[in-house]
Amino acid sequence: MGTDLHELLRSLRVWDVELPSFDPASTPAEPLPLFTAWFADAVAAGQSEPHTMSLATADEDGLPDVRIVMLHGADADGWAFASHVTSRKGRQLAARPYAALGFYWPAQGRQIRLRGPVEVALAEEGQADLHARSTEALAAALVGGQSEVLGSVAELGRVSDEAWDRAQREPDAPAPTWTLYRLRPEEVEFFQGDARRRHVRLVYRRTEPSPEGGGWRKELLWP
Repeated sequence: MGTDLHELLRSLRVWDVELPSFDPASTPAEPLPLFTAWFADAVAAGQSEPHTMSLATADEDGLPDVRIVMLHGADADGWAFASHVTSRKGRQLAARPYAALGFYWPAQGRQIRLRGPVEVALAEEGQADLHARSTEALAAALVGGQSEVLGSVAELGRVSDEAWDRAQREPDAPAPTWTLYRLRPEEVEFFQGDARRRHVRLVYRRTEPSPEGGGWRKELLWP
């Protein structure tokens, strides 16, 4: 007997945990400190892979695309992630250098959404970021060919084995197409779920530059 998808969906529940409170009035003037605090809370709550996020881009025709990637860092320059410049996401970012990021941490009923322009970091920064990671990460980068058609699983195994051997022999081996990107958000939304569906949504919007420097405006949104 096949699975009844709709019946299965109706049987599921969300946030079967005690959700934290969130007071928007006590939040900082900029989003980065709040992001850092929420990220630390997610780690402390045992959230699985809190550093993974959805990355949404659009191709040259404006058609959307989305996938899960890893956060490499966040600072005043933006939220960083990496990929091959020749991959699908790399080609889309070259055509339309604007993207959105989404974090979901069900252990605390929280989401964070960002969107803004994406810049390519210096090649030296990208390689330094790669070589600061694990041997497995370097081996994966050395495989290359991301998003291209693969002939067979056996071919993947052979090339991956070769890349792994090289990564072990040459921990500083370059991966020329590996690229570090930074999204500089124009908008950052923090969503705190509530068991009674009185969700709190706080959005930071970057203000126009001025002689005194740029800043952020905070607003609440209806859930």
